[in-house]
Amino acid sequence: MGIEGDDSGSKAARRRGCSCTKEDFLPEESFQSWSNYSRAMRETGMRLRERLTARSLDQTEMTEVRARSGNEMKKNLTWWDLIWFGIGAVIGAGIFVLTGQEAKEAAGPAVILSFVVSGISAMLSVFCYTEFAVEIPVAGGSFAYLRVELGDFVAFIAAGNILLEYVIGGAAVARSWTSYFATLLNHHPNDFRIHASSLSADYSRLDPIACVVIAIVCVVAAVSTKGSSRFNYVASIVHLAIILFIIIAGLTKANTHNLTPFTPFGARGIFSASAVLFFAYVGFDAVSTMAEETKNPAKDIPIGLVGAMSITTFCYCVLALTLCLMQPYASIDPDAPFSVAFSAVGMDWAKYIVAFGALKGMTTVLLVSAVGQARYLTHIARTHMVPPWLANVHPVTGTPINATIIMLVATAVIAFFTDLGILSNLLSISTLFIFMLVAVALLVRRYYVAGETTAANRNKLAACIVLILSSSVSTALYWALSKKGWVGYLVTVPVWLLSTVALHFLVPLARKPKMWGVPLVPWLPSASIAINIFLLGSIDGLSFARFGLWTAFLLLYYFFLGLHASYDTAKAAEMASGSFAKLEEGGSVAPAAAGNEGKSAAEGR
Repeated sequence: MGIEGDDSGSKAARRRGCSCTKEDFLPEESFQSWSNYSRAMRETGMRLRERLTARSLDQTEMTEVRARSGNEMKKNLTWWDLIWFGIGAVIGAGIFVLTGQEAKEAAGPAVILSFVVSGISAMLSVFCYTEFAVEIPVAGGSFAYLRVELGDFVAFIAAGNILLEYVIGGAAVARSWTSYFATLLNHHPNDFRIHASSLSADYSRLDPIACVVIAIVCVVAAVSTKGSSRFNYVASIVHLAIILFIIIAGLTKANTHNLTPFTPFGARGIFSASAVLFFAYVGFDAVSTMAEETKNPAKDIPIGLVGAMSITTFCYCVLALTLCLMQPYASIDPDAPFSVAFSAVGMDWAKYIVAFGALKGMTTVLLVSAVGQARYLTHIARTHMVPPWLANVHPVTGTPINATIIMLVATAVIAFFTDLGILSNLLSISTLFIFMLVAVALLVRRYYVAGETTAANRNKLAACIVLILSSSVSTALYWALSKKGWVGYLVTVPVWLLSTVALHFLVPLARKPKMWGVPLVPWLPSASIAINIFLLGSIDGLSFARFGLWTAFLLLYYFFLGLHASYDTAKAAEMASGSFAKLEEGGSVAPAAAGNEGKSAAEGR
């Protein structure tokens, strides 16, 4: 099917792995000369209209697009690997650092409830991810899912935020690694950082140790996915043993008076902390990027993702309870809360075990993050939205070495400069935004199939989704702007409820999952949309300003580079196959082939 499946494309991909020329970065027709580029820029409006409606096919993502890497990733992971990858990806800086920060400054002992709220939101998103990962088992994760259901443009904006999520998440964990390393050596975290007084306060503590840790992780991730899995497996077992020690030893020093007052900052503080603590659950989506390397996705992915998230949520809630029982919330240290808590109750020796456990946890988080982010970037590069050189899979290691190195260099640069507070808030925005889009994509997948869904049902689906989104946004805005009011919820919440009811009863299901599906559709994805958007309403305005600047940068890149590269790639496929509809919806179809090829596309959807 066009260049995406032909042998010449595969050979070109293999050649790219050993070279570093202009053809590796900008091989598309629009970038072959300045005149070509000028013509492409003049056609930006037409090209944008076409790519806005272009939706990939499941089969395209799993065959033609995947083939652009030249070499296959090795299928050697099971559900057991995925559970430990999930635990290793999630339990790290979020629990060992942000718990203290949010308990002290935002929620008090009710930080336990904040973890519950964040956990519910994360679990809803996990279910949405599992259906896609089973049906479209490729390295692209949510980028591939959104490209199939919501189109090329939405997928690109999500892709930019996915990459931001991983870079920021890795940087935040790496800086936290330095903090606990300093604690292990009886030093203050800033003792190991260089103070650059000429820089802004939020960017003046330079962290060379974080960069060294990231470099080591980069090497491990690039060498072998299975090797990374084995290391993560052993490290995560040790990590869970240390968590068990923290809980048992900490509860021996429990004082229930420390839970009073339980909600010193009220409900607003609980949800504000939940939005930030969502950072603690970030990482499970990296597991979905390993679907391409999983032996039996239909069984392994649901067990791996749901199992890992269940264990993680339980551990978080019990750890938060233990911390709040050991110390009054106002006395909790925001940088190394568990270590300082043990010192405060006369168990100074225990802080070394805690610090060691935190370091182990954060190391595995960095490792799984490195594996996941490289696979996201690999699949994005396969679509030519970023240079295809990044899509190369090494023939010996079976890993995307180029993407791994580039992503971790970016992570190291951010970790070197940026304060943890800025990183955690910005990360939560990107993550909640992506998870919301995946839930929307699941509704589209279940209720819309091109060529089968009637125009009336399509319009009813669109209206229901718009109402679900608008009512959720209105609820979040009302929460953020009205400190004590409640009347607005009498409008926004019923609108969300009725629009979900309408979707359930008025729009017929257009597709049933082939192997494993999300239960309680449309209620579960609709609830995921609502809670993710609601948590967005609890994040500070400055973080949204930074998010807006990043999105503006993404749009500039897309209009000047990404749009034209992906357009040329799709058009080349159209010319080679005789019909663009066979690969993606939204493109022009050759008149002679329109009938049969359009039918083929509909069947593929």
